[in-house]
Amino acid sequence: MLNRFTGLILFSAVLAAQQPPPGGDPLGENLFPPELVMAHQTAIGLDETQKTYIRGELMKAQTRFTELQWQLQDSMEVLVSLLKQTPVDETRVMTQLDKVLTTEREIKRTQISLMVRIKNKLTPDQQARLQKLRGESK
Repeated sequence: MLNRFTGLILFSAVLAAQQPPPGGDPLGENLFPPELVMAHQTAIGLDETQKTYIRGELMKAQTRFTELQWQLQDSMEVLVSLLKQTPVDETRVMTQLDKVLTTEREIKRTQISLMVRIKNKLTPDQQARLQKLRGESK
């Protein structure tokens, strides 16, 4: 099992990589997470076609996220086992790290792709209302 210190270091590194840059999050400011859209569906006037589309896209993305989470867990387990060895084979560790990072990249691509599809399904007026609602909740 992964010792707590090594796990904390790896977890901290992943979190640091996901933090928005200083001065704001330009991606987050221009896209709408599905939770935000669905929480305000009445306020922004989502019609049934939009709701059905967003639900369908969310279901597809959730299926993909589940697959990727399994892949990430498997890759992390291998990485941790390589790190436990003495001496540590740096080449193998770096190769395995690339697999972990590739999966993390695919998770992020899937997230952004989902939010782009959602934004493209919203009217400019609905987008403006969401921006305003998001600003009010800060």
